[in-house]
Amino acid sequence: MQPTFVLVHSPSVGPSTWHPVAEHLTTAGHRVRVPSLLHVGDGAPPFWPRVVDAVRNDLRQVPAESPVVLVAHSNAGLFLPAIRSGLDHPVIGSVFVDAALPARTGPTPVATPEILEFLRPMAVNGRLPRWTDWWDEADVAPMFTDPVMRQRVVGEQPTLPLSYYEQRIPVPDGWDDHPCSYLLFGPPYDDFADQAGERGWRVAHLPGAHLHQIIDPAGTARHLVKFVRTT
Repeated sequence: MQPTFVLVHSPSVGPSTWHPVAEHLTTAGHRVRVPSLLHVGDGAPPFWPRVVDAVRNDLRQVPAESPVVLVAHSNAGLFLPAIRSGLDHPVIGSVFVDAALPARTGPTPVATPEILEFLRPMAVNGRLPRWTDWWDEADVAPMFTDPVMRQRVVGEQPTLPLSYYEQRIPVPDGWDDHPCSYLLFGPPYDDFADQAGERGWRVAHLPGAHLHQIIDPAGTARHLVKFVRTT
């Protein structure tokens, strides 16, 4: 049975970061879901139980016996073990795309002490600015080539509470009982790609900035399909 690609966006951004890839996969005849982690549950921040619920609820439209491939971008990678353990669907593959990796055993902090030290001065009444507002224009501009797409991605970003980055996410035993892969765009995620290789995962490199999936959705989609075909 053909698997469904489940493209999970980072809670720091929104689902539009995956929509171009979803369109390419759909056009090529693949089944795709892009769960939204924005405004999950009762509008509370996307702490890990709500992220798991959002993905599980989105997959209610997919038959329970249908296999899925989980694809996580950026810090959504930290949630992937909990998502995998919370699903009823058989997971035949997991792909981390320029993503942070969960600890080999949990729980895993969303942010390192160094990142929290960077974030805390930005918080106003416990809430942070949008992710793209953390950086200088020289850092943000290379991630976008289309001004319309930039407006869409920037506009849907949530202003997350600092507590989101202070949470720790469980890593259930046995979550990686299926083929896992890593697709690297570039620094600083090359360290995570190296760790993935050390874990025995398949690793591929598609050079680009952190949101390269919106710049080269066709290339990103090809790599996802290739990972599945070599499972």
